[in-house]
Amino acid sequence: MTVHTTFDSPLGELLLVGEESATAKGGTALVSLSMPGQKGAAVVRDGWTRDDAAFDAVTAQLRAYFAGSLTHFDIEYAPGAGTAFQRRVWDALDTVPYGTTTTYGRLAGQLGLSRVAVRALGSAIGRNPLLVVRPCHRVIGADGSLTGYAGGLDNKRRLLDLEAA
Repeated sequence: MTVHTTFDSPLGELLLVGEESATAKGGTALVSLSMPGQKGAAVVRDGWTRDDAAFDAVTAQLRAYFAGSLTHFDIEYAPGAGTAFQRRVWDALDTVPYGTTTTYGRLAGQLGLSRVAVRALGSAIGRNPLLVVRPCHRVIGADGSLTGYAGGLDNKRRLLDLEAA
């Protein structure tokens, strides 16, 4: 069963979507986390059930993260999203430590991808359905510039500033 809730954050109202899971804390594995104005954001669909309590474990971690007291999320992600390549890229995002950044090129190198594949890597990052908790905001341009964030560059800057504080 697909469940959803919203969470008021410094970035605006986040939409959380999940699936029941016997192994996830709180019983819900996260399918997506999207924000206002996000390119490709999830929208509530017919048949989904609003269940705020199902996300208590996730929202507690989000509160702690935005308060500056949580540096690593311990959230189960629902399986099945993305292609094998996208999942490989998303797994690599989870290795970028809190308070740091990496470049698209470095991430490609970490995955053993050629320079030609950097564009495909960027596309996979852009399709990350779990903004904030899967830290695609930590990937920047080779020259240190902020580039390519589905939630908008202002939100990318806010997240990086929060983590630098």
